[in-house]
Amino acid sequence: MTDLEYLLTHPGGAHKDEFLACCVLLASHPVRIERREPSAADLSNPSVCVLDVGHQHDPALRNFDHHQFPKDHPPTCTLSLVLMDLGLYDDARAFCEWLEPAEWFDSRGPNNTAKWLGVEREVLNQLNSPIDVTLLRRFAATSVLSPGEPVWEVMRMIGTDLIDFITTLRSRLNFIDRHAELWTLGTTENPAHFLFLPRTDPLPDEPSSGLDQYLVSKGLTETVVGLVYPDRRGEGYGLSRFRDNARLNFTRIATHKKIHFAHANGFVAKTSATDKEDIKQLLIQSLVESSEGH
Repeated sequence: MTDLEYLLTHPGGAHKDEFLACCVLLASHPVRIERREPSAADLSNPSVCVLDVGHQHDPALRNFDHHQFPKDHPPTCTLSLVLMDLGLYDDARAFCEWLEPAEWFDSRGPNNTAKWLGVEREVLNQLNSPIDVTLLRRFAATSVLSPGEPVWEVMRMIGTDLIDFITTLRSRLNFIDRHAELWTLGTTENPAHFLFLPRTDPLPDEPSSGLDQYLVSKGLTETVVGLVYPDRRGEGYGLSRFRDNARLNFTRIATHKKIHFAHANGFVAKTSATDKEDIKQLLIQSLVESSEGH
């Protein structure tokens, strides 16, 4: 995106989509935000980014509005359009579970969103956060937000963290794809699959991060029962249930000489073992055929 003079979005009540769209853009374009109706000059000036107003979606002119889309258009909000322009949309949809509901809420309204989610309309109100309420209210109460002002600075933090999350998670998934192994243990009639991530040098700060998203991306969430990943506090490995799968109960190996921690509820353990065959034997011993692990 070319250098921008300022961001422009509509006045009045504020919503998450234009708020977050501004946040994302502030991460790389620390300019002021104006909240007013756009002029013809704004809409024709590519150095002015017009968001959620103007009835135009024209990335070449930096105009990102979705309100002119037909009713049967896939749920899309202004944040969606900005993420598409930045080349981050596909990863954002894959990694940010809140994005699709946000698209529905903004383009279809709360009643249709509740039906799509399969919940009562009142549930949406129960999920409101005072953080959301205050930030949106303060954002809506201003006509111009400039660098150095508290709300502007928080918005840039949000945008920076969101982009960092998306881009670093993509790098993390690529790392996992290069190094991970899928183990199949148990019996032929009732196999159990495990994702194993070996120790590397250097070791990531959070060795288990991204494993859930990786399995989602590979379509393995219904197959894998457990995870094995480097212990960041020791030389061995962490063992854990994947999404609390009932086929594993690590209390079964709590007294093993190579286990130095096993949670009383059986969902995680730490081992000093580094040999793959030793680890596999520990996993086999932890397998159960019922839900006794709960």
